Amino acid sequence: MDLRAILMGLAFALMWSSAFTSARMIVADAPPLTALSIRFLISGAIGVAIALALGQSLRAVRGQWRLIVIFGICQNALYLGLNFVAMQWVEASLAAIIASTMPLLVALLGWIFLGQKVRPLGIAGLVAGMIGVAIIMGSRYSGGVSLAGILLCGIGALALAIATLTVRGASSGGSVLMVVGLQMFVGAALLAVAAVLTEDWQVNWTPRLGLAFAYTTIFPGLVATWIWFRLVARIGAVRAATYHFLNPFFGVVVASLLLNERLGPLDLIGVAIVAAGILAVQLSKDSAASGR
Repeated sequence: MDLRAILMGLAFALMWSSAFTSARMIVADAPPLTALSIRFLISGAIGVAIALALGQSLRAVRGQWRLIVIFGICQNALYLGLNFVAMQWVEASLAAIIASTMPLLVALLGWIFLGQKVRPLGIAGLVAGMIGVAIIMGSRYSGGVSLAGILLCGIGALALAIATLTVRGASSGGSVLMVVGLQMFVGAALLAVAAVLTEDWQVNWTPRLGLAFAYTTIFPGLVATWIWFRLVARIGAVRAATYHFLNPFFGVVVASLLLNERLGPLDLIGVAIVAAGILAVQLSKDSAASGR
């Protein structure tokens, strides 16, 4: 048992899931795209500065620019940008659940468009994931959930799934922290343009906003991304992706504790089914990889 990898996976899942709650706090008091662009700028500057202090250089990632740009666009500008906008109307727990379907989308897109084989266990996981999401959506829809917010979250999850399929070796050069920082700059630049064109600078300065912004900038923004790259390098993408099955659970628990978001019985059932579906898909990939 690789105890260090387990702790890294748990830390990543908790920080990644908590980002939806802190984002919900931020957009309650600040324009979403402006706040996210500033967050990326700060996170990127910190990441690059630490990377330079550790001896990493831009020269080491010269052959990775295309991958860095794609990852920065898909993960930061599209996935997180759309989620921040949607968080104005969608509860953090629901956004976390939708985002957690990303491994299911990766398996589905790989199966349909790339001809990647999916074993019966994986197919069962895809079906279970869809059923779980349908249960959650059904329970939330009766409470007046925003369809526009759900659509933005769904498009964001799809963008991250596409990035996962298309971006290979974004950290293969060894300069992981430099890559993390640079892809943050890509997101900051694109979202800054979108913010100038669509938002007004209206901020309600509160202690909660400051704390949520600082936490989101440092932990989900920088530390979680760095842990993810290191975890993939340590145990491989397939095994690392298994930790995503914890995201629905962590996401709804953190939102419930910090934002007092309601959790009904159908929500809990749906979360359990989605998590089981994600785990089944990843275990299917793991068994397929070990069988080759």
